[in-house]
Amino acid sequence: MHPNEHVTSNDPQYLKLSQKTSESIKIWKERLSEEEFDELEALLDLYAQTHGMELTTIFKYGFRLGAGVMIEVLTGEEELASKLSTFMTTPRN
Repeated sequence: MHPNEHVTSNDPQYLKLSQKTSESIKIWKERLSEEEFDELEALLDLYAQTHGMELTTIFKYGFRLGAGVMIEVLTGEEELASKLSTFMTTPRN
């Protein structure tokens, strides 16, 4: 699941910030040498990859939490939501 690849924000500020980011990247491309700009792009790509992973983890957490709350409501079992939401989000050795 990678919801960040399929969903775009409908926040009114999103489009403005996206345009501002694109403009800033163009400015940096003009300022830097080709090699320096390639390094900057590589850094931005790494950030995008880690950010995408974070968004996926947050989505999974929220989904499990919501499912847990629904199960709690239906079964009357308490604290199930917190158990389900932490399942598989903690690091494994």
